Amino acid sequence: MPGLSPLVLRGSVVTLEPLTRGHADGLVDAVRDGQLWNLWYTSVPTPEGMTAEIDRRLALQEAGSMLPFATRRTSDGLLLGMTTYMNIDVSVPRVEIGSTWNRASARGSGSNAESKLLLLGHAFDTLGCPVVEFRTHWMNHRSRAAIEYLGARLDGVLRAHQRTSDGALRDTCVYSITATEWPQVRSGLLFRLARSTRAEDPGRRSPRAGPT
Repeated sequence: MPGLSPLVLRGSVVTLEPLTRGHADGLVDAVRDGQLWNLWYTSVPTPEGMTAEIDRRLALQEAGSMLPFATRRTSDGLLLGMTTYMNIDVSVPRVEIGSTWNRASARGSGSNAESKLLLLGHAFDTLGCPVVEFRTHWMNHRSRAAIEYLGARLDGVLRAHQRTSDGALRDTCVYSITATEWPQVRSGLLFRLARSTRAEDPGRRSPRAGPT
């Protein structure tokens, strides 16, 4: 399907580039920032498992069900994490945005907002998707809040949906954004991105900063 081959999506804060095994060392450094694999309700790879996780995603890309990206900070080229289009259904067309993680120190920088802006924009404006899906663990309250803050709506909960790495059964929350909702979601993301960029500008005082 045109637009679902490996491609670069470039923004002012982050650049999403096709995932390769050459990203492994940088992603190991990124995942150690916050030791993200220790969060039991996520499936973030360990440093030792990074190469295997890259290979898994590339195998799914070869099978046509995933388009994986490495997330890089545009300003200095630092690798921040990974994200994907997954569960691709070209007959609709429909994609899920998921298997996403970013180094902990990137929170609040606008990296997540722009990553979602790039992925949603490509899905709706280039691929012509009528809907884009998000899924997360019922217990991942941070992720659920972030998805809801995007403007996605809860479609339902898949009870005892799949096994986690420790063998426990996970309930999965399924959210979606439709093409008719995309303009409003895009406006919200642009606002958040502008606010984050202003906060990161050393020449301006962040409205969230306390007294100095």
